[in-house]
Amino acid sequence: MILGLMEPSGMIEQGGPLVWVLLGLAFIGSVCVVERLFFFHRARINVGDLLVGLSHHIRRRAFAEALHEAARAPGPVARVAHAALLRYYLDRRDLRDVVQEAGQLEVPRIEKNIRAILGAALLAPLVGLLGTMVAMLDTFQKINEKGGFSGPSDLSGGVQSALIVSVLGLTVAVPLYLFYLYFLGRALRLVHRIERAGIEMVHLIADTREEEEFAPFRGEVTAGKRHPKPQKEPAK
Repeated sequence: MILGLMEPSGMIEQGGPLVWVLLGLAFIGSVCVVERLFFFHRARINVGDLLVGLSHHIRRRAFAEALHEAARAPGPVARVAHAALLRYYLDRRDLRDVVQEAGQLEVPRIEKNIRAILGAALLAPLVGLLGTMVAMLDTFQKINEKGGFSGPSDLSGGVQSALIVSVLGLTVAVPLYLFYLYFLGRALRLVHRIERAGIEMVHLIADTREEEEFAPFRGEVTAGKRHPKPQKEPAK
């Protein structure tokens, strides 16, 4: 009997039409889970290594090479760094705004389909509960039609049909909710990496430009310290 219920035809026959709704939620949730797995796999990148490589180019004022390296790297972190390098000539405040806007544009891509997974996980047990209530009402209605007299087989069959939908709803909801928590954590960590990379890029570009602007002044100060002017002897 259990093997027969595990088959789709057995579940639909025993559970009723709401089983199709649960199967549809399971299909939608599975598609979203697979899409998010591919997205976060492609977005995996070592932020530290990326920033070290870009810092070498920025300190040498080789912005074309830095742009090329940022364009080759996958993921939203590299795209935010690329947006900062495209506007390297701006001052620190404007460059910070550019990085912030680029990061905000990446947030919808990171959160895509995560709410759909949560929605399917929340709706599945509710649909299962609705199917249970409908099956129980149908069972009691059949008992009333027989004048309140029915055998244990009739009652057990109705309870079994009611429980099938609830079990299927929980079976769909539990893994989808676990995937939602997993993807939510990945999304928060990725947003944190984007913010970190954006701040580092602003400081790298702005500090390099300021060092170049104040280099002559620093050179004069250093030369003055190294070669002090000879003091005149007081007249006798």
